[in-house]
Amino acid sequence: MSVEGVNGIGKTTAARAIARRVGARCLLLDELTDHSDGGGFARNVIAALSARHDPFLRTGHPAAETLALLALQLRKTERLTATGTAGAEIVLEDRGVDSVAAYQAAILAQQHPGVSLIELAQHLLGSTRPWRRHPDVTILLTGDTAVCARRFADRIGRPLTAGDLALLTQIDAVYRRMADDEPARYTVLDTTGWGPHEVTDAVGEVVVSVLDRRSAGVS
Repeated sequence: MSVEGVNGIGKTTAARAIARRVGARCLLLDELTDHSDGGGFARNVIAALSARHDPFLRTGHPAAETLALLALQLRKTERLTATGTAGAEIVLEDRGVDSVAAYQAAILAQQHPGVSLIELAQHLLGSTRPWRRHPDVTILLTGDTAVCARRFADRIGRPLTAGDLALLTQIDAVYRRMADDEPARYTVLDTTGWGPHEVTDAVGEVVVSVLDRRSAGVS
């Protein structure tokens, strides 16, 4: 299971709160770009992507950035396979392959005018299928991207440009199209006007529902 959404939507706060709430039944996979917990490989990749201090990890080489981010996602899966889930009933991932597909499709498209964003996102997503299993449940948080941008800017300590805000809005639109294409996998929560506790409670309801279904043997 993964929690997705644009920067500032509240997914990381919700995922961590739910992991604490659910306890040993849930194993949280933090976002690698936040914590660099994938070993030396991940730290080196993130350092390279962060070299220009761009809020979207842009270095001027979007194809290479995309491959690097996909490699981080595959590395995350390898580490989980190697260490196991420690008896947890559910793995809750703070951003997974869907995030790379949505963000990098929007970034790559800036260098290729006229390309279909959703087709590009689906191509990126499909390229990972031979290497890792996609989440069986993906919770997509959507909302007011202007509010998300302000929260994101506060977190990184600098304002976003008009171009950054436009990119964030475009990424949100790609996420929504991806959800439309896979309604059986995605649960979309519109968090417009919600506070952190309301977002956490809504995501928590989905997580607990999945846990209860699995406990009852229902797929």
